[in-house]
Amino acid sequence: MFSSSLAEDIKAMRPGLIAGQYPQRCSREDGRLDGALNALKGVLIRLTMDGLTSLPGIAATISRRGEALTGLGNTAINALRVKLRHDFHRRGLTPRLCMESFALIRELAVRTIRLRHYDSQVMAGWVMLQGRLAEMETGEGKTLAATLAAATAALAGIPVHVITVNEYLVERDAASMGPIYRALGLTVGVVTQAMTPEERRAGYGCDITYCTNKQAAFDYLRDRLLLGNAPGRLRLQLEPAYSDNHRLGRFLLRGLCYAIVDEADSVLIDEARTPLIITRNTDSTVQHAFYQKALHLAQAMEPEHDFFLEPGQNKVRLSLAGQQRLAGLHRSENGPWQNARHLEEMVCLALHALHLLHRDRDYLVHENKIVIIDANTGRTMPDRSWERGLHQLVEAKENAPLTRARDQLGRLTYQRFFRRYLHLGGMTGTAREAGSELWSVYRLRVREIPLHRPSRREELPPRVYPRAEEKWAAVITAVKEMQRRGRPVLIGTGSVADSELLGRRLTAAKIPHQVLNARQDKEEARIVAAAGRQGQVTVATNMAGRGTDIPLAGGVAGLGGLHVIATCRNQARRIDRQLYGRCARQGDPGSFQEILSLEDELLQQNCHPALIKFMGRPRTITRRFQDKLNLFIIGHAQRSIERRHRETRRTLLEHDRQTGRLLTFSGHLE
Repeated sequence: MFSSSLAEDIKAMRPGLIAGQYPQRCSREDGRLDGALNALKGVLIRLTMDGLTSLPGIAATISRRGEALTGLGNTAINALRVKLRHDFHRRGLTPRLCMESFALIRELAVRTIRLRHYDSQVMAGWVMLQGRLAEMETGEGKTLAATLAAATAALAGIPVHVITVNEYLVERDAASMGPIYRALGLTVGVVTQAMTPEERRAGYGCDITYCTNKQAAFDYLRDRLLLGNAPGRLRLQLEPAYSDNHRLGRFLLRGLCYAIVDEADSVLIDEARTPLIITRNTDSTVQHAFYQKALHLAQAMEPEHDFFLEPGQNKVRLSLAGQQRLAGLHRSENGPWQNARHLEEMVCLALHALHLLHRDRDYLVHENKIVIIDANTGRTMPDRSWERGLHQLVEAKENAPLTRARDQLGRLTYQRFFRRYLHLGGMTGTAREAGSELWSVYRLRVREIPLHRPSRREELPPRVYPRAEEKWAAVITAVKEMQRRGRPVLIGTGSVADSELLGRRLTAAKIPHQVLNARQDKEEARIVAAAGRQGQVTVATNMAGRGTDIPLAGGVAGLGGLHVIATCRNQARRIDRQLYGRCARQGDPGSFQEILSLEDELLQQNCHPALIKFMGRPRTITRRFQDKLNLFIIGHAQRSIERRHRETRRTLLEHDRQTGRLLTFSGHLE
């Protein structure tokens, strides 16, 4: 179970003479054959996911070691901590020392924050320390489990990044787990978007740093720009001897040594379809006029005559008539219009902005600015923008002031970034579906962790209605029934618009409720904390609130616990499971149910209209069988989306590799 190389390679993961002052893994460039073999191996690994043969034994050994610590005073505990840190530096991360470390951390957790790691959390921490991904059911306590691996590595002198999906969790987890680290003599820092470079440098300078995937990746990209065309380790180490303004003092990070990725499937899979780009403002006067003209022209084009929409592929395709309509325009205009190909691309982008990007689903208009909504979490991303002029075209569509165009300075994909960590571990509640991809891209093997208590989650029969109107009526009926029993209800929707539509229907039905979507993301903690109260009804877009517990109020467990209603299928089965996992945590009772319609966006965009019509046709078969048939077709559409997204990530990674090979002569790949 324990990787012997982990103990031997500890010096290579610490900044210094051996690993250099900015340790990171060299880019691993697999050939086509290697890529195919790794993909095949990933499939086999997913099918033969690691068992639990040694993990319970390891947890039992750590428990026995911990029994000897309970009677020790603080002075003896502190002496043990100092000795353990010294032994780590001499011997590395050996199994015996790691077990002693886990036992000590567990004891200090009890003394500082009054929480004791469950055996399942000990197993998960051990898996993460080995550079694997622990799949823990939602609500099993991943935040506390991560402290075992993070603190053990930090005691050995390895800088640790604990990476999570949003800044609320960054600040919450660092504050709640901080007492454990400080009791071990470790420093803990946070990095958030609002920080200055000096504050970021101080945050990364701590033994353990909590940050988001976005901040860590962008800060690394900034360091790569600073590194320039002279990345040599020896030159970096010698610079302080002859320069007062050496680069070592200006880097934000201390290298990419060890990362623990929370909600790893969201970070490593869902967000890996879009590259990260650092830009700078440019003069946009001419371009702004070009965007306005392109939008005006696109508004005059007729669907099914001048262009065709492919929503499932998220593409717009010009027809021959549309191409002919643009053919003569570039000859009679000056500037950007003279390039026929550029003109067609810009008009297609304008059509994309008009017909494929929807207000309150893909973006919000806040204070006359376009704010993108993260499709995976339902949260806003105020610092993100679409590239190639698409953002400005959406601004023009919504009559908002056009922002300045930007030149690209650096580009990085999450695949390339996380593969550069010398040691990578992670945790999530939903990884098995993506196990093969996690291995083939990141060399992360998934380990399932047993539940602390047996699950009491109940699945109610799903319902699929022909029309959306019938679906919403059924949701209202289900909510009333649960309210009659006094049970709290969490309703998942696919967009801000749907959440607000349902909110209006609940208001009309005189049902008190709370709505959590991109407009209320600052109130997330308060709304989530109240969602488990008796009779409470909460409407949430997608996975807003992901990573936060919904505690059940007193007496609610006896009424049946939290009931979750899914009003749509998401683009990945993993995200659906995350929603269902909001109920019945840690052995509590709970239930979930899907209430869908044939007019849901997933079906409308990914199934042929004739098939949808066939699905909605009245039949003599039973309602249950009809629902099963419809669910099978919906599942097929969902798997098609997953395949397309997987192909998008594969194409992005391959493009990244080709770019890297072409630019190798320049000394760096970003």
